Amino acid sequence: MRKFSLYVALAVAATLPGFYLHLTGTHVAPMLEAAIFFVAILGAGFLLSWGAEAAEEHVSQGLVIGVLALVTVLPEYAMDLYYTYQAGLHPGSAYAGFAAANMTGANRLLIGAGWPLIVGLYWWHSGKKAVALNWDNAAEIAYLALASLYSFVIVWRGSISFIDCGVLVGIFAAYLWRLSKLPKADHGAAKEAEADDDDDEVGPAAALVTLPVLQQWLIMGVLTIVAVAVIVMAAEPFAEALLAAGRDLGVNQFLLVQWVAPFASEVPEVVLVVLFVLNNRPTAALGALVSDKINQWTLLVGMIPVVYAIGAGHLTGFPLDARQHEEFFLTASQSLFAVALLLRLRLSLASAVTLLVLFVIQFGLAFVFQHDEARTIQMLTSMGWLYLALAGSLFLWNRQGLRHYLRVGLLARPVPAELHKAESLEAE
Repeated sequence: MRKFSLYVALAVAATLPGFYLHLTGTHVAPMLEAAIFFVAILGAGFLLSWGAEAAEEHVSQGLVIGVLALVTVLPEYAMDLYYTYQAGLHPGSAYAGFAAANMTGANRLLIGAGWPLIVGLYWWHSGKKAVALNWDNAAEIAYLALASLYSFVIVWRGSISFIDCGVLVGIFAAYLWRLSKLPKADHGAAKEAEADDDDDEVGPAAALVTLPVLQQWLIMGVLTIVAVAVIVMAAEPFAEALLAAGRDLGVNQFLLVQWVAPFASEVPEVVLVVLFVLNNRPTAALGALVSDKINQWTLLVGMIPVVYAIGAGHLTGFPLDARQHEEFFLTASQSLFAVALLLRLRLSLASAVTLLVLFVIQFGLAFVFQHDEARTIQMLTSMGWLYLALAGSLFLWNRQGLRHYLRVGLLARPVPAELHKAESLEAE
């Protein structure tokens, strides 16, 4: 418990300089100011992750899972929705592009770097060249596939409307319903079949769950309140300091918003899943990142037109210009390819390397072409079609088992006995 207190003290200390700047109205150099609020959001993210992870020991019903998932990615929501609201207040400004950049960057970073990190770390730690999933994870795979397919409707229309909001929130609600059908012990990151130890939690959360239940809930509540206060305080100054830093450095602001801001919000979750892997729970680690992807690709995208309309003061959809359209297209295509890689209930080292290489290529080219909008759009389109071609070939290759994934994942139907047997033979 002493170590847990130390971790919490360090995380809270990381937020104090940001609070000082905010409360006193002090401004420093944009780069330093962005760094201070970056660290504050990072500290808040760790507090949220520890509290949410400990809470999952006690509750796993659909609604509570959804709330916990939302809390865990709250830093990402705060940043993106700030830019979206400002875009509504200032029609035609660059804020709309920043909102799209933050949302697409967070999603692509999660799959392109987060998923390969889990597989690579597991290979280094155990020598095994794949992270195996189980049939309970079919829910994540099926609903991510559903959300990814629907996202092409948004690409086709070139805007995110209130209809899209309803559909995406509906997909997330259906996903929660599906999770509620899972036994508590089998849900997502709760257990790991191959683990030899009895520990369910790792890191600071492991110390927290040793306390009496009432004390656990009290501490989790305090952690959440403090973290939310930090995120609400830091979102606007960090967002604006990041833009000012881009101007000072001569770096494309769109790219800074697309990659630096999501990095701050994703690091705590990535650290948590790294601890899962080191604790011999790779399935829990990968399942947690897939769940975060579903959360961001449904709720976050679905909330954008609502917040945009609030800022604009009237009902209107969120428009995607030529650059934003191709960013969204590339993100949707990458998401569909990622689903295709999971159709055998495993993510192999080769698949992880493919995800990482494709991500590094698009990341590098984005900076090479950062001052050439036409070539950037061309690159985004080409990479998007490449992802789609790869996804199509994998779906065709695994077409015989695809129907079973949809039945089990979407409708909570029982797994056919022959598939259980085939899975056991493959594992052996």
